[in-house]
Amino acid sequence: MKLELDQDGHLIDHTVWDTTVAQELADSLELELSEWHIEILMAVRQFYQQFGHSPATRPLIKFLMKTVGPEIDNAVLQERFNTGLVARHLSRLAGIPKPANCL
Repeated sequence: MKLELDQDGHLIDHTVWDTTVAQELADSLELELSEWHIEILMAVRQFYQQFGHSPATRPLIKFLMKTVGPEIDNAVLQERFNTGLVARHLSRLAGIPKPANCL
């Protein structure tokens, strides 16, 4: 399937997202998504639905610590998602718009 992406690589229509789309987006980071990754991405989508905007890194990590597990921190996310741009890449992989504070 040909995904419609904006200039930053985010899905134009977040409602077409599923785990297959997530893996296709993750391929750009040379990342094979596990159940753990999908759980994190589902929580990122939950944040978006609950608060109406894509999360910045600090609120995202606090949210993930509450919803996924207390072991979640920036270093874990950077390592497991193969990126230094946590909020931006997790939002992209979760199929939601780029966080407002990201360049």
